[in-house]
Amino acid sequence: MKIKPISLKLILMNFLEFAVWGAYLTSLGRYLGGIGMTSEIKWFFMMQGIVSIFMPTLMGIIADKKIQAQKVLSLCHGFAGLFMIGAGVYCRTAGMDIQFGPLFTLYSLSVAFFMPTIAIANSVAFNALTKEGMDTVKAFPPIRVFGTVGFICSMLLTNFLVIDGQQMQDSYFQLISSGVLSLILCGYALTMPQCPVNKSTGKTSLAEAFGLKAFSLFKDKQFAIFFIFSMLLGASLQITNGYANLFLGSFADDPNLAGTFAVKNSNALISISQASETLCILLIPFFMKRFGIKVVMLMSMFAWVFRFGFFGLGTPDFPGVLLFILSCIVYGIAFDFFNISGSLYVEQKTDTSIRSSAQGIFMLMTNGLGATIGTFAAGMVVDATVGKGMPWSTTWYIFAAYALVVGIAFMFLFKNPNIKVSEIKH
Repeated sequence: MKIKPISLKLILMNFLEFAVWGAYLTSLGRYLGGIGMTSEIKWFFMMQGIVSIFMPTLMGIIADKKIQAQKVLSLCHGFAGLFMIGAGVYCRTAGMDIQFGPLFTLYSLSVAFFMPTIAIANSVAFNALTKEGMDTVKAFPPIRVFGTVGFICSMLLTNFLVIDGQQMQDSYFQLISSGVLSLILCGYALTMPQCPVNKSTGKTSLAEAFGLKAFSLFKDKQFAIFFIFSMLLGASLQITNGYANLFLGSFADDPNLAGTFAVKNSNALISISQASETLCILLIPFFMKRFGIKVVMLMSMFAWVFRFGFFGLGTPDFPGVLLFILSCIVYGIAFDFFNISGSLYVEQKTDTSIRSSAQGIFMLMTNGLGATIGTFAAGMVVDATVGKGMPWSTTWYIFAAYALVVGIAFMFLFKNPNIKVSEIKH
């Protein structure tokens, strides 16, 4: 089947979008632990959530009301790239005297501008596909899968590239790499099709003037339940990003396990999670059509139970490492079946005049409130267990129990809207 030119353009955009993130997201915890900031890891990952509380919504409003979305995408990546490069350069010049304050400030400014780009990139893609008369539900997942490919390529580069005698996963070069990729996308975003700007021409309410109309979605009971559980499930998103690499690296303290592949190349092992994503994204149209949004999201929630549980049961040597691999495989379902299906659900259930804002709210609930609360709670759990000399397995079992409770509650509270591919409006 011939691929349309717009699909190729969107494939590259998604590849770069997630390559920016993949350069550091799963390896940052390991780097921070190596420079003596283990207790500060939670603050770095919490910041991604904190800025996601307001920045995606704010930038979504700007994209809906003021500036074309593709230009907002470019602007955000420009600032994100400059600040992330600044963080890497600071670490290089500081040498062995890296201070939390300057590094955290530069990193925070970078992620403040990066986090909105995930939702905005979706809006840019949906707009481009709609202009071409393509079915977004069927056409978007195969394009989005290349975002995961970009994430994997960045992860593997960070794992295997050695600079100044260090793997990049142990070095500040991961920050510089992410910043450079962001600047490339800053320029490339301007080549995307123009997005509409819904500027008001008559008398409008205060909510409409500030682009807050999308919050009226909370008046719909099922939408409100959907957003609340988006927050609860979002609490699981950053846990393994922040601590899985550090957890695997901790086995290096055991001479019998220090030389295993899972310990020496933890970032490469974790990349199996993203490889699973690429396959699971392609399954979304089938599962959405056959089972509907509720079952798809339930699959995601219970997959998180297995994700955490397998980490608790596994070991780096054989056959225990197979459980780590299984954890990475189920991650594809845990992440994609909620995030991508949820994004499509929001896109199809909202009016075009508030679509970017609505995507921003979805981002706020998952990567904002959910990730912030979840990362803080996870940090407290790690401090109360591992920090007190308890095994990592206890920590993972606590996270698994949380995901199980959320899944069971969702099963009873959310009514299946029976949205299927053949029924979704185009």
